[in-house]
Amino acid sequence: MTELGDLTAVQLIDRYRKGELSPVEAVRAALDRIERTEGRVNAFVRIDAEEALRQAEESAGRWRRGEPAGLLDGVPVSVKDLLRQRGGPTLRGSKAVAANGSRDEDDAPSVARLREHGAVFLGKTTTPEFGWKGVTDSPLTGVTGNPYDPARTAGGSSGGSAAAVALGAGPVSLGTDGGGSVRIPGAFCGIFALKPTYGRVPLFPASAFGTLAHVGPMTRDAADAALVMDVISGPDARDWSALEPPATSFRSGLDDGVRGLRVAYSPSLGGQVAVRPEVAAAVRHAVERLAELGAYVEETDPDFSDPVEAFHTLWFSGAARVTEHFGKEQRAALDPGLREICARGARYSALDYLAAVDVRMELGRRMGQFHSTYDLLVTPTLPITAFEAGVEVPKGSGHRRWTGWTPFTYPFNLTQQPAATVPCGVDGAGLPIGVQLVAARHADALVLRAAQALYASGAADIPRPELG
Repeated sequence: MTELGDLTAVQLIDRYRKGELSPVEAVRAALDRIERTEGRVNAFVRIDAEEALRQAEESAGRWRRGEPAGLLDGVPVSVKDLLRQRGGPTLRGSKAVAANGSRDEDDAPSVARLREHGAVFLGKTTTPEFGWKGVTDSPLTGVTGNPYDPARTAGGSSGGSAAAVALGAGPVSLGTDGGGSVRIPGAFCGIFALKPTYGRVPLFPASAFGTLAHVGPMTRDAADAALVMDVISGPDARDWSALEPPATSFRSGLDDGVRGLRVAYSPSLGGQVAVRPEVAAAVRHAVERLAELGAYVEETDPDFSDPVEAFHTLWFSGAARVTEHFGKEQRAALDPGLREICARGARYSALDYLAAVDVRMELGRRMGQFHSTYDLLVTPTLPITAFEAGVEVPKGSGHRRWTGWTPFTYPFNLTQQPAATVPCGVDGAGLPIGVQLVAARHADALVLRAAQALYASGAADIPRPELG
């Protein structure tokens, strides 16, 4: 039974179609994985086993009749607990929210699209409070550990989703990414994660972090992500900033390879980032594989300096907005780090905010020009591998905030470009390493295509975590 937990969404759908497997079996396998691993890793806020099995039974009936509801009918999925899911509370990792006791009456757009396509919801996954940092621990749910070593962080803020997918607790999870929040845990947990172009996946309610915040798929591989993107890119009138529906399927041309693509390889953003040697070597190997597959690779750097202060202005202001209505008792219950950045964000002026927007616009202009020459930018996803769980920054690193060790991710939230992480090796401790693929805005399909080439060539093959 537990071997079914290793199947991808594409493989599950194929077996359902052939009558070789029932959604009930697949969901039971996912629930078995949760039961075996949750005590060590803590990936879920809530597990809806009874409801998941009910949905699986309904899906099985549809497949028996030859009438699947959609592209993901019967596939076990999970949802980060920042996205609304009808019928339950969205707690956002916060005791202040949990005390409210309210339940969602509607789904977030991406969740609604999964439901329309017959996906089976296993439960909600952990997040730091309001998704504010690059690791996953919160006053409400505690610490989420890495599937490869639970004493280390899963990353964040979509750490529960990444851990669930890595452990086979459903092949698909929905995450959010405001500064790296699907790519950071994706890299630390050895899975694929895509931050689509802003607006490609509708979002409602709008994030307090504004147009930094994206919704994206976290999956076993690029083929699954392309399938999920065909589902969650559907329109939703509640998001006024959503893009028009894509003209073609994200699965169209997925296997076309990278021959002829112009690839810029930036190992350290022009020497701005100190990258751990084991990480640098694994990423370079992935880049060499792209060259072997026919891409034209040049080692070069995008022309920008670290935009962290502008990012902080926008991010901390958003955090302050999230909590501005909180009373004294609610503030006292907040994660101390969140409380600190909220206080800083509340001190920014409108002119400070607009100055940060100016930095963002200039960065977007530079990257637009860069991609007129290069189809893809390739970097490490992170300069390090997973560190001790329960802390915001690695001990002894000298960093003050999580942005100190994520310099490859947040710039591309500022520019709204599609960016993905692909596993490309492990370090000496067996911890996953990720390579980041970035393309021009709206070139999501190109990112998926390049990622698929790495998977098809075996460059993304790494050991699976032990289930314990």
